[in-house]
Amino acid sequence: MATASSVSAPTAQGEEQSFLGHPKGLAYLAFTEAWERLSFYGMSSLLLLYLIQRLLTPEIAGSVLAFGSLRAGIETLTGPLSNQAFASQVFSLYSGLVYFTPVFGGMLADHLLGQRRTVVLGALLMVAGHVLMVFDASFLIALSLLILGTGCLKGNISAQVGQLYAPGDEGRRTRAFAIFYAAINTGALLGPLVCGILAQIYGWHVGFGAAGALMLIALVIYGAGWKHLPPDRKRQRGMGAPAALTARDWRIIAALLFVSLVGVLPFAAYFQEMNAGLLFIEASVDRGLFGWTVPATSFNALDGLFCIIAVPLLIVLWQWQAKRGREPHDLSKITFGYLIIAAANLMMVVPAGWVDKGETVSALWPVALYALNALGFIFFWPTQLALYSRAAPAQVNSTMMGILFLSIFVANLLVGTLAGLWETLSHASFFALHAALAFGAFLIMLLAMRPIEKLLAQPHP
Repeated sequence: MATASSVSAPTAQGEEQSFLGHPKGLAYLAFTEAWERLSFYGMSSLLLLYLIQRLLTPEIAGSVLAFGSLRAGIETLTGPLSNQAFASQVFSLYSGLVYFTPVFGGMLADHLLGQRRTVVLGALLMVAGHVLMVFDASFLIALSLLILGTGCLKGNISAQVGQLYAPGDEGRRTRAFAIFYAAINTGALLGPLVCGILAQIYGWHVGFGAAGALMLIALVIYGAGWKHLPPDRKRQRGMGAPAALTARDWRIIAALLFVSLVGVLPFAAYFQEMNAGLLFIEASVDRGLFGWTVPATSFNALDGLFCIIAVPLLIVLWQWQAKRGREPHDLSKITFGYLIIAAANLMMVVPAGWVDKGETVSALWPVALYALNALGFIFFWPTQLALYSRAAPAQVNSTMMGILFLSIFVANLLVGTLAGLWETLSHASFFALHAALAFGAFLIMLLAMRPIEKLLAQPHP
């Protein structure tokens, strides 16, 4: 059986290093994800307000296939919901499920199709989903296709990034994931701007149609880079039975699962900026700019912008620390990222208190929130991806990458539940609660860091 290391090593060593000192494959993977994220964030930035302002209006709601059944099912669990609360639940279910299905996409790649074909399948499903978003009636079918497509694509793209590097090349692997996220956050930056402005000028469905065209570009880029991608592990394994997981493998899996479980709390605090945070911007933030009102949806572009800015700064910092033997371990970077997320939400207690008194606040406050959240995110999320790529056993590497995305699924479910408190808690208390969630994760990781680092640092037998 070919292991992950035996697959990735030839790719890393034999291919010309031509993309910022990294394999060419990194460029194709990064820009595939850039266009995919452009379509994803473009569509997602429209989704909540589209639900509230169009689909939930009396004249449209009855024409959406299975919409009433979905609402009845959700309200069976939650009780009666206002339109805002129901829209937040739908948004969070979608945002969560796109990070639940990568588990099955990883299993499909590990055991049946291989990563390349699974990614292509995912891209095709997503193109179809975006096309169906152009029509009100097919809304839930479109969301289902987008969820399934993202599941096939997302975890397997990330796993392929890790396989570009030989086993001992961990420093470059971690920096590669940071570069990867800098590139794809170009999509997160431009998506809400492009789709949000098109939707505002020409209507919701033009914005959704643009997202479909952008996804098609992602598929073309992936195909163009085919020969530079890491070899398909499933194809190389042939008919050989996979090696059984050892006791140490299971301990590593348990440690990685613990890390991802703790990450649910700061992820919930982070993603709330795109749910209740968007409602805060829409209702209580002065969005005037040179006589033009900036769409609330366009603020989501700030997340991508600040992630792009943060990456080179952190790479320079980590390289400077490495030269002095002081670069933090992966778990230390992750833990510090959680602390930054906590600080971002704690800061928002101040303007939220003013809004509770009936005031309108400056747009600089949400800008600062997006900036700090992005910094915390770049500290912990690319580092977690690199950690999983390096440490997860080869037999289940893509599956474990999918499981890591499962933490985002659970976090988004929590986001939807917490968003329901937006109408009952004071805004200041709402942000304080999210600061407490992220700070709790910081404390847990602080206590658990050393034994987990010791386990992951043990040499393979």
